[in-house]
Amino acid sequence: MILIKSKKEIDLIRESCFIVAEVLQLVKSYVKPGIATIELDKIAEDYILSNNGRPAFKGYSQAGSFDFPGSICSSIDDEVVHGIPGNRVLKEGEILSIDVGVEKNKYFGDAALSVAVGSISNEKQKLMDVTEGSLYLGIEQLKEGNRLGDYSSTVQTLVEESGFSVVRDLCGHGVGKHLHEDPQISNYGKKGNGPLIKNGMTLALEPMVNMGSYKVIVAEDGWTVLTADGKPSAHFEHTVLIIDGKPEILTKC
Repeated sequence: MILIKSKKEIDLIRESCFIVAEVLQLVKSYVKPGIATIELDKIAEDYILSNNGRPAFKGYSQAGSFDFPGSICSSIDDEVVHGIPGNRVLKEGEILSIDVGVEKNKYFGDAALSVAVGSISNEKQKLMDVTEGSLYLGIEQLKEGNRLGDYSSTVQTLVEESGFSVVRDLCGHGVGKHLHEDPQISNYGKKGNGPLIKNGMTLALEPMVNMGSYKVIVAEDGWTVLTADGKPSAHFEHTVLIIDGKPEILTKC
């Protein structure tokens, strides 16, 4: 069931999303060659806690794996999503995808971005630009009366016309009262399909785009999702509210 949020609920979701947006920009400012992802995780957690929030990912559980230990997901190069922060040091030329969730006053916000570590190749920069561009172009389709397939088709078309592929085993989702709610939101599909867009929806849209094949595998840790061919991936995400018949990005700093 897709939850339609009240004004009071929207105000609380806004607050969590504001913290998410600030955390992403803060962590991004520390990304450089030589820093360990566990250091970035500590920066994020300290900021969330200082704003009376809770890191939504820390302790999150899914079938077949241990509770997620980090406050952020830190995914490097061929790690698509759900990378676990640790002692791995960032290297020049890598892409780091940072995913953050925050719970405050029992409501959630969720967003992600990909960052260049120092200087990166032109192809990696294009991958990041296309992924981010597909997100914003897709969000423009989230008008009352359209369908979620209009978003999905728009993302897929831009990505594939640019020579990349959309991950198909993972998707966006509703967010707000829970970290993950209905509906599931694919980044590929056909225009005119899927649920109707309605005022009061809060949606986490998140294209995950691979330089090579769309196929992915899960690492032995049970969390980290990797490209099957070992090529780089990028990830951008925003929490979006449908209000007055059009989309408003809640996690834009």
